[in-house]
Amino acid sequence: MPSPGAPLSEWLTWLESLHPDEIELGLDRVRAVLDRLDLKLPEHVLTIAGTNGKGSSVAMADALLRAAGYRVGAYTSPHIVAYNERIALSTGGNGLEPGGRQLVADARITAAFERIEAVRDGVPLTYFEYGTLAAFVIFSAADLDVWILEVGMGGRLDASNAINPTAALITNVALDHCDWLGEDIETIAHEKAGVMRPGIPVVFGGPDVPQAIIEHAKSVGARLLLRDRDYSLDGVPRPGLQGEFQVGNAAAVLALLAAAGLSAAVDTALVAAVLPDVHLEGRGQKVVEEGVEWLLDVAHNPAAAAELGATLAAENRPGRSITIIGALADKDIEGVAGPLDDHTDLWIAVTADSHRGMPAAELARRVANVTNRPCLIADSLDIAMGEARREAGSGDRILVTGSFYIVGPVLQALGLYSPPVS
Repeated sequence: MPSPGAPLSEWLTWLESLHPDEIELGLDRVRAVLDRLDLKLPEHVLTIAGTNGKGSSVAMADALLRAAGYRVGAYTSPHIVAYNERIALSTGGNGLEPGGRQLVADARITAAFERIEAVRDGVPLTYFEYGTLAAFVIFSAADLDVWILEVGMGGRLDASNAINPTAALITNVALDHCDWLGEDIETIAHEKAGVMRPGIPVVFGGPDVPQAIIEHAKSVGARLLLRDRDYSLDGVPRPGLQGEFQVGNAAAVLALLAAAGLSAAVDTALVAAVLPDVHLEGRGQKVVEEGVEWLLDVAHNPAAAAELGATLAAENRPGRSITIIGALADKDIEGVAGPLDDHTDLWIAVTADSHRGMPAAELARRVANVTNRPCLIADSLDIAMGEARREAGSGDRILVTGSFYIVGPVLQALGLYSPPVS
């Protein structure tokens, strides 16, 4: 265990070695430690699950609630660059502009880790479970009105589900994390439906509702709210986030807040003022460098890639497009590369900055097989970016996609990332 006052980096290194598995679904261990922590809970806990759009939905809910004057804690994962991104605290706004939002400082996170370790008493926790409990500790001490908890994986057995929500949102269901959640939509939907509780409102954000979602809501007595039946996209302002699909995410967030009784956050004038200014790092983020557009998007599964492909098609840019791709070893590379190939003139594969990263040579082979075109292999991200810059001219685009672990380092390399407080 790190010594008192040890830096956050030392704690994170220790946590990575604490449990043999980075992922081990199940709530018994987390609940055992949570009971010992004896935390004060807020009036409202909003749990946001789903395959894609969770981060965007958290960002929109957070901004709307802050603008309405609520004190909010938002927990998300994974982070793009710095661990602190996972835990944010805010104070209320003035009815038009969101109140301040600050990532939690290193010292506050390490103090939460120390408190958890003091009561853990040998209960094995994964890196993710430890971090989730730390967010709970920090939020409890901050005396907030609302906690927004993003589910890391699935729902039923995810550590974020150890606390009963007062309302929940399932953004959509698509194929991802199949090794853990199941090989088909209905099985995955059953896992995500695990965030439901008797009597609480649960919004489903996608247009196509899996039967498992409907059946589970009935079996537990949750109040299921569906698009085009219980709420609609009519009149919802376009968020500042890229992609037409974000209007659907915004509509689902508004339905969640309204169903939760947080009516001040869905005031028409407030929504119109706040949503267009919501942005999120690594989600359709753009910057122009010497006439070349860099587009960074963390799409890492087929459904997200299809939405990104649709957005690129709608833009219909005249120049060439170079795609730098990195991915984790468990991802459906063919399903990600396929929807993007019509918008790519040159592929460059690089190993994602993670011990679970797919080797660039294997990634390039699979991209080439599905696109029937060569894919360059870069030995490092610097080499990949250098090759892309050499290939791109004024009016061209460089797309960086496939993983948080590739987008984050590029954000840093382009000078687009602001480090959190320490």
